Amino acid sequence: MKLYDMTLSGNCYKVRLFLGLIGQAAELVPVDLRNGEQRQPAFLAINPRGQVPFLEDGEVRMADSQAILVYLARRYADSSWYSDDAVTEARIVSWLSFAANEMQHGPATARVGRLFGRPIDEALANSRALAAMSLLEQQLAEHDWLAQTPTPTIADVAVYPYAALAGEGGIDLAPYPAVRAWCSRIGQLPGYLGMPGLE
Repeated sequence: MKLYDMTLSGNCYKVRLFLGLIGQAAELVPVDLRNGEQRQPAFLAINPRGQVPFLEDGEVRMADSQAILVYLARRYADSSWYSDDAVTEARIVSWLSFAANEMQHGPATARVGRLFGRPIDEALANSRALAAMSLLEQQLAEHDWLAQTPTPTIADVAVYPYAALAGEGGIDLAPYPAVRAWCSRIGQLPGYLGMPGLE
């Protein structure tokens, strides 16, 4: 198994984190996004989307961090990570969508602007980040895990990186005690792997 990866990417990190949590080994293949390696013909031949993370597992080729989490959970993890109960599965999918939308366009975008100096609409990113963090706080004030399950699921893995790294985008975590407690619970899971900013 190969994971095309960038160390500072929260989307790549969520896949590395899940691999650690389920004890699944993968060869990490660094992709130099800062110098545009993802847009070069050699990488586009592997992944026409020109994005990381990208997973190769035998004949399987998989783009998109949320899709990769679903694949890994179904293929390599026990069912607690991605339940086949209809209600629980729907809740998980809803939080995967939240990770790809609210978290990506809020905390992740704010972080990209500050950490990598990319041009962003800072006011819009901050507004979206605060809205996303407030929704997350409401959910986690009532439930230990996002999908309302007794143990974590890939919903938690998908949302965690950009919530935990929100400070790098200028978002203060102090007003979100339930989010901070949840981050601490994730950090204590067996197999947890950190990344720069989350050591």
